[in-house]
Amino acid sequence: MPVVVVANPKGGVGKSTLSTHIAGYFASRGHAVMLGDVDRQQSSRLWLGLRPAAARPISTWETDVDHIAKPPKGTTHVVLDTPAGLHGKRLNEVMKMASHIVVPLQPSVFDIFATRAFLDELLQNKHAGKTKMGLVGMRVDARTIAADHLHEFVDQLGIPVLGYLRDTQNYVHLAARGLSLFDVATSRVEKDLAQWQNLCHWLDT
Repeated sequence: MPVVVVANPKGGVGKSTLSTHIAGYFASRGHAVMLGDVDRQQSSRLWLGLRPAAARPISTWETDVDHIAKPPKGTTHVVLDTPAGLHGKRLNEVMKMASHIVVPLQPSVFDIFATRAFLDELLQNKHAGKTKMGLVGMRVDARTIAADHLHEFVDQLGIPVLGYLRDTQNYVHLAARGLSLFDVATSRVEKDLAQWQNLCHWLDT
């Protein structure tokens, strides 16, 4: 069973946006999806509460910040939104169950330095050999110097870059309705869905 963990030790980098959209993608494929939220801000849980009844179902995974339980029977795909500052024993617990780890990264020097140490910790973890890892650039404007610095950084890591997602209000408007790109007409979000193609393929393999 795929267990996709979205993690970065820095807050505000887009973990909840990625988590909810990965859950939305799996649901759009007809899977029995559970979305867990162990971040104290509980953004993913709030998103689930806003999700309309007519949308494809995504179940709440009853987790808390102090204990991450195994998902119940009947679940085929799990997505876990993690808190800022994830490291040490808690990171090891998450790594033990993860099949995939997706690390969101914004094009800022602070995010880059914080994420560098976290990636080193991930790669040194004893469970790293069984876990697929990938990076996703968040709120990236390809025309900026910051984006150039981000590209330079990720090129030296040896971890695949699964995509660069643009800074768009589509994510904001959809989040306010408990929806993802995969819940609305393709024509409305065609440019954004194109940026998700590689990430979706990676999740499916």
